[in-house]
Amino acid sequence: MLDIKFIRENQDIVKDAIRKKFGKVDLDELVALDDKRREILQLVETLRAEQKIVGDGMAGPLEVSDREALLEKLRVLKENLSEKEDELKKITGDWQTMMLKVPNVPSADTPEGPDDTANVVVRNWGDKRQFDFTPKEHDEVAEALGLIDTETATKVAGSRFCYIKGDLALMQFAILQFCFGILTNKETLETIAKNANVSIPVDTFMPIIPPVFVKPLVQVKMSRFMTPEEHYLFPNDDLMLIGSAEHTLGSMHMDQTFSEAELPIRYAGYSTAFRREAGSYGKDTKGILRQHQFDKLEMEVFSLPENSMQEQNFLVAIQEHVLQQLNLPYQVVLVCTGDMGFPDYRQFDVETWMPGQNKYRETHSADLTAGFQSRRLNTRVKRADGKIEPVHMNDATVVAIGRMLIAIIENYQEADGRIRIPEVLRAYMGKDYIG
Repeated sequence: MLDIKFIRENQDIVKDAIRKKFGKVDLDELVALDDKRREILQLVETLRAEQKIVGDGMAGPLEVSDREALLEKLRVLKENLSEKEDELKKITGDWQTMMLKVPNVPSADTPEGPDDTANVVVRNWGDKRQFDFTPKEHDEVAEALGLIDTETATKVAGSRFCYIKGDLALMQFAILQFCFGILTNKETLETIAKNANVSIPVDTFMPIIPPVFVKPLVQVKMSRFMTPEEHYLFPNDDLMLIGSAEHTLGSMHMDQTFSEAELPIRYAGYSTAFRREAGSYGKDTKGILRQHQFDKLEMEVFSLPENSMQEQNFLVAIQEHVLQQLNLPYQVVLVCTGDMGFPDYRQFDVETWMPGQNKYRETHSADLTAGFQSRRLNTRVKRADGKIEPVHMNDATVVAIGRMLIAIIENYQEADGRIRIPEVLRAYMGKDYIG
């Protein structure tokens, strides 16, 4: 969340962010509520102070009449204090509810727009392959080779599930090994940072296999996937399934304070993710493009505030390096205010060319939330001068497995129906072709 002090001192900026992100909170109402909260808080503190003074006054020897007068005064103070504390509790709850609805303020370079049509392409890489045949979509190629089976999965689990089989399953683990090889190699990461003109301390990412369940309260603090239409919720267990490894990576350091020397901390988390995709029925239903269950390798970074934009640039550079090594054409997109996430300060998407579909498709995102999530999570850094402030947080996709498999199938398909394996994956798979 935003700091209430920042909100009060920058109301025009925050109102503009609410407008740009189509927020549903009345800032004037919030500020008035905060005024009332402060007023009652001051009354509570005054009553507590008076109560202490009266209590201390009863410690010495007193006449019976004086003691009875003080006891009566204490009784009245206690009743008034109880009443005001109840009022404070209610108004604080209302205030917190409104505070949680205020979106993050977007960065100065974030384009304004209502949806993805206003996103801005900032660069392209790679030459689109020129086919001497009409390229097919991934599902047609993969089903012909017996690599995916949505029909059986529908019978077993319902729509938008799939069996990934044979060499395509092996390719999934080849991609993971390839990506972890990048993320755990300091020399490779230093080269990526240098080529991207990124000036931050570079070290390896710690591999993590996180829980796929998260408590709803923790997810609220992460400010991601908070509606029943988006997530799978299990009320009896007070748990929900995650929509990305980010949700249990970013919350690892709740209520923790780091020293400056401990940052940055970089994680690479691999997990299965679950999304209802409730708003997309009838859309992208073929193959494995938009599934309820999919696997994903995600980066999460905790950094000093002054380094967080450089950290985001570094994460995007890693995403680009992965795609360049796989020789998959892509474009990097700066996401507009109406399309970016609620907690995001600045967001990039990377869209990979899909020749079977004749379009770019989002395969990666990189979200800088600045201090928005960390303030909700109470994840902080203590400066050398003693000042304590929220750390800054970044999350970014290394690889969304399903969409990466789609990109490889469509870009590397052959006229005879086989799939050529990208050169960097051949050592992991021990062959050059599938089929």
